[in-house]
Amino acid sequence: MRTFFSVILIFLCLSVSAQTTVSGTVVDNNNLPLPGANITVAGTTQGTVTDFDGNFSFVVDLQPPFNIQVSMVGYETQTARVTSNNQQLNVTLVEGTALDEIVVSASRTPERIFESPVTIERFGLREIRNTTAASFYGGLENLKGVDVNTNSLTFQSVNTRGFATFANTRFVQLVDGMDNAAPALNFVLGNLLGMTELDVHSVELLPGASSALYGANAFNGILFMTSKNPFDFPGISAYYKQGLTSQDAAGTNPFYDFGVRVAHRFSDKFAAKANFSYLKGTDWYAVSEEDVLNPGRDRSHPNYDGLNIYGDEVSTNIRGVGEALVNAGMIPDGAQNLLPNASVSRTGYAETALTDYDAESIKMDAALHYRPFANDFEITYLGKVGLGSTIYQGANRYSIKNFFLQQHKLEVANNNFFLRAYLTDEDAGDSYDMRFTAINVNRDWKSDQVWFGQYAGAFIQSTLQGVSPEQAHAIARQTADTGRLEPGTAEFQEAFDRVTSNPDLAAGSQFRDASQLRHADANYNFTHLTEDIAEIQVGGSFREYRLNSFGTIFTDFDGPITYAEYGIYTQIQKKLIDERLKLTGSMRYDKSELFEGNYSPRLSVAYTAGASRNHNIRASVQTGFRYPTTQDLFIGLDVGRAILVGSAEANLDRYVRTFPVSGVGAGVIGSENATISGRDAYENSFSLNSVQTGAPTASDVDIVKPEQVTAYEVGYRGRVRNVIVDVNAYYNRYQDFISNETVLVPLYGQVGDNSLSLLALQQGDFRAFQTYTNSPADVKSFGATIGLSTKIFGNYDLEGNYTYAEQDFDQSSAPDFRTAFNTPKHKVKMSFGNPSLYENFGFNVNYRWSDSYFWQSTFADGQVPSFSVVDAQVNYIFPEYKLMLKAGATNIGGRDYFTAYGTGLIGQQYFLSLTFNNL
Repeated sequence: MRTFFSVILIFLCLSVSAQTTVSGTVVDNNNLPLPGANITVAGTTQGTVTDFDGNFSFVVDLQPPFNIQVSMVGYETQTARVTSNNQQLNVTLVEGTALDEIVVSASRTPERIFESPVTIERFGLREIRNTTAASFYGGLENLKGVDVNTNSLTFQSVNTRGFATFANTRFVQLVDGMDNAAPALNFVLGNLLGMTELDVHSVELLPGASSALYGANAFNGILFMTSKNPFDFPGISAYYKQGLTSQDAAGTNPFYDFGVRVAHRFSDKFAAKANFSYLKGTDWYAVSEEDVLNPGRDRSHPNYDGLNIYGDEVSTNIRGVGEALVNAGMIPDGAQNLLPNASVSRTGYAETALTDYDAESIKMDAALHYRPFANDFEITYLGKVGLGSTIYQGANRYSIKNFFLQQHKLEVANNNFFLRAYLTDEDAGDSYDMRFTAINVNRDWKSDQVWFGQYAGAFIQSTLQGVSPEQAHAIARQTADTGRLEPGTAEFQEAFDRVTSNPDLAAGSQFRDASQLRHADANYNFTHLTEDIAEIQVGGSFREYRLNSFGTIFTDFDGPITYAEYGIYTQIQKKLIDERLKLTGSMRYDKSELFEGNYSPRLSVAYTAGASRNHNIRASVQTGFRYPTTQDLFIGLDVGRAILVGSAEANLDRYVRTFPVSGVGAGVIGSENATISGRDAYENSFSLNSVQTGAPTASDVDIVKPEQVTAYEVGYRGRVRNVIVDVNAYYNRYQDFISNETVLVPLYGQVGDNSLSLLALQQGDFRAFQTYTNSPADVKSFGATIGLSTKIFGNYDLEGNYTYAEQDFDQSSAPDFRTAFNTPKHKVKMSFGNPSLYENFGFNVNYRWSDSYFWQSTFADGQVPSFSVVDAQVNYIFPEYKLMLKAGATNIGGRDYFTAYGTGLIGQQYFLSLTFNNL
């Protein structure tokens, strides 16, 4: 027994002696603490991360001596020697280059940017801290190859490699693995409902096709935003920003933005966090009065249709009105001949009378993280809620009010696998269509029939009195507008409230939606089992849409529309020739219940050259595809200038409407009304171009099917002396390119079979439909980017990049087809700064120049002039208080500009921010 206790005592002594406490501090080369640096014992998984003060402490089951490794994204890894228990280590990390930063998205596994098989951009904590934009999301537009189209102050749309509108369905945004798109819209509303700035850990952007790993719609690119884990980033942090926006049209207005993050590591097994942010300001006013039908005409023209004037889309042939008055016995026969055979539009309302331009964003989220075995196996619940108000430009301009989006995710993961499921639920709140608001406020006051009748009568009387046609038109409009509701009056506000609370577009403008998206995906990385053979991954996903707009957007008048998609994929990666050659092959299969299955392969090869391994050459070929969106398939919406009808086979007969016909048409068909369906748009319509050229012929519009792209890319990353070089070039070839084609549907007659359909065109008895189809023509695009970065004058950062983008499309081969390339041919961006100009003081300046380009969208087409923008910021850090004070300004000294035709012009933004505990 004595021997037994002696053995136990010796064992306990050895156990105690094997416990070593390691503590220390990690700072950068400016002696600033580095929170979130990883500390690991060399050759083991034991370790910790530094806190907000750069301090760390943990216990190791080893006896000294042994080594620890200290690493952090953007810095070179350092090794420190532990020689005694309770040793205090002070480690300085030297700033690395962009090539050393670790990314995950390119191959779904951690790797250096330098070794990535495809083009990738990264925007990390350092870049967020130094951005000159008023928000981290706005700072993305300084990345090479990236377009950021500004819809409004709080709604910016990120895109790469062309072919985008604000309804950017070719680009995917993932927030902690969740698709951030609104289910009914199928696109992301910028960061309006995304991630709070304090919780951003990293942002990665993959330009070009990524369907092989990420499925449908990862077509032109994909943006990944990853938040901070509370195990690694505990503590309380906060920020407050206040400033001004300045625009010629809106004047100077205040804005403010504040946020707080609270995270706590309760133990090695449980941690939690919560985030909140609130932004409020005044949006950019849209005040263009350019006539979209005939640029150059002013508001005095009888058929004026202003770009940001709404309600004037309602027009009719005034002589046809005279004929109806004759038939009704209100004017004598022959008087109608005094009216011109031309169209006249109703008087519209300016956009400034139809919205308050309030820009608001509220974001909240909370997460629970549980590590039952106190290792890398982690169970996470994440709930996100967003509420916002902004302006959205689609087929019309929409005032998005109290738009609500929530997401809930449950995820189980470790270093080798993840399994996640999430739900996205949206509510359109009090949103409304501004064009239909104007149209129906007019009609609430006076019907179209009465207004045009008064106009025609007054024109005839004025003409009989001998005035000129121009004067007769002016008198006629003044007469018809007598008593018109004026903005600012109680009568106008009452009509406005009635219209914007009514979802029936025949009399209202409310935008209703309560759609949902359910998604699950999984991935397993077998590399820890197959590392001697190759790195192997497999995964899959399942998605279900539930469309519920109550018949206001989709044809879901009889209940929600549901359909599902699923996909599976695998990737194999192998390094050869002393790990210089890296081969990657991926394959994905996707299937929608509405379409046949689709395969998406990707092959890439990368070679690291040079004695110092500082040159990497890569080439890849990959396919991408995207399913038609929910709107491409099931929309049924009259937007004024055209009726949008989705082309799912089940949708063609779901949209049915009755329209009034002219007196001549009524005599032909024996009725004052005609009924047509969505099927008529695809099977009984004229092509718009043929009617405009005077030779009406039948359209040839097929129902939409998935779009595919084959993308070829080559690139180089490397270091040439003290210059970092990153170059890539690509060529994309599209098959079954999805876009819109406008057709004219006669209200009676069969196109091509008899003269009734031609009579309908002559009498104005037709409706324009926007169809969703695929181009029979070849659509190609190509481009290149080059980025250079270096340090000059010792510690000053200098970066510059150039992007070239072009499409190859023969418009004459498909006159009615619109690609909406919507990107400048040339872009130049530059950055100059020093985060440590003096002790704790830094600055940064960004310059952007964009070539002019032509913008195409369902709202309007027009030229976007070239523009130059200068942004700058200066900052000062108070280390002892963990504070950073920043003063910044955007578009300094520049003119108001716009990135999309029809939006408000972007002015200047000035801000002062104070950030606590997020250095």
